[in-house]
Amino acid sequence: MENKDFIKFFEEIKASLQNSTLVKITLGKPGNQAGDIENIYVRPVIIKNEMVLLFTFRHKTRDITRNFPPEEGLAEMQQALTNTFYQANLFTLEKDIQLIINKKRNSKLITGKPTHALLKELTHDRQKKRLIKPENNIYLQELGIAGKDEKVIPSMVDKFKQINKYVEIIDHTLEGIKNPENFSVADMGAGKGYLTFALYDHLFNTLKMNVQVTGIEMRNDLVEKCNQVSEKAGFQNLKFICSNINDFPVEKTDMFIALHACDTATDDAINKGIRAKAGFIIVAPCCHKQIRKEMTLNNLLEPVLKHGIFMERQAEMVTDGLRALLMELHGYQTKVFEFISTEHTPKNVMIIGTKHTRKVDEQKILEKIHSIKSFFGIEKHQLENLLNK
Repeated sequence: MENKDFIKFFEEIKASLQNSTLVKITLGKPGNQAGDIENIYVRPVIIKNEMVLLFTFRHKTRDITRNFPPEEGLAEMQQALTNTFYQANLFTLEKDIQLIINKKRNSKLITGKPTHALLKELTHDRQKKRLIKPENNIYLQELGIAGKDEKVIPSMVDKFKQINKYVEIIDHTLEGIKNPENFSVADMGAGKGYLTFALYDHLFNTLKMNVQVTGIEMRNDLVEKCNQVSEKAGFQNLKFICSNINDFPVEKTDMFIALHACDTATDDAINKGIRAKAGFIIVAPCCHKQIRKEMTLNNLLEPVLKHGIFMERQAEMVTDGLRALLMELHGYQTKVFEFISTEHTPKNVMIIGTKHTRKVDEQKILEKIHSIKSFFGIEKHQLENLLNK
């Protein structure tokens, strides 16, 4: 197709790419030869600092997405409008342009006022505004997340995303909670302190909470390093101590956190939180060996779970599902969700328990726990044993 309106339409696309005003492109009205494809949706995105065109091919029963460099994307659209579709819409910050093609494959352009006043952020995952920023951030520099130029080091981008996602989750969890006069946090297994520092920063500097955060870590070298960074950052109410979860004294604590505590260490942390009557218990479990060893199947799932990988995944779901039920038994409202995409870390499940005062049907929950254990041939669950002591 070589008529002038068709050529003009693609010149307008190229111009919008060059001056960064392109918002999106849609191709619609498929012909009889189109099969089950209904339309194509195109938008610019930035991936690894390069602009590409993200195509979503929408079929009746599925969507297929592909990324194309600009020139290849233009060729793909030209072919689609030559052979398959009879209409295209270009949306830019400056104007909207519609290309209409008739059955003889002649086309005309209709130009209108822009319907998109602001260009959407060109990121593949389009995250919200960062709660933690690298600018003027001493601890991110000291921990190797940001460089002296106050920019995130390329190799630490995934960790930086994880930090912001974590703080965003905490921020949402505390939403609507009256700011207490004093708020204490125990972070079990703080490690290098990436998330611990960010949490303190957000609670103290952004939410203006009178907060005391304690990072508990068994490796003394990391404890010393984190305390040095805390002092350099001027975080007076953030300290790190060398201890394991079991030796940490149970006392009044508002928020108990255990991220990636291995196997039953997650159960130890939940037990500590429940016994401390913490208002919030937040865990991101890591490995589920205890229940995996316990599970013996003599039911309809046996043919499926004979495959090791399926058995491991099932053990993870059963372990964390029982943890959530046991927390509910002790007066917590629970949420279980993906912490961060598996693209960034395979340890991506988070359980949040929020203490409440509503009456709990303990018998009903106990029956559910018993039924699950019986179905999967489980004799004991570590958290259940700890809570029964």
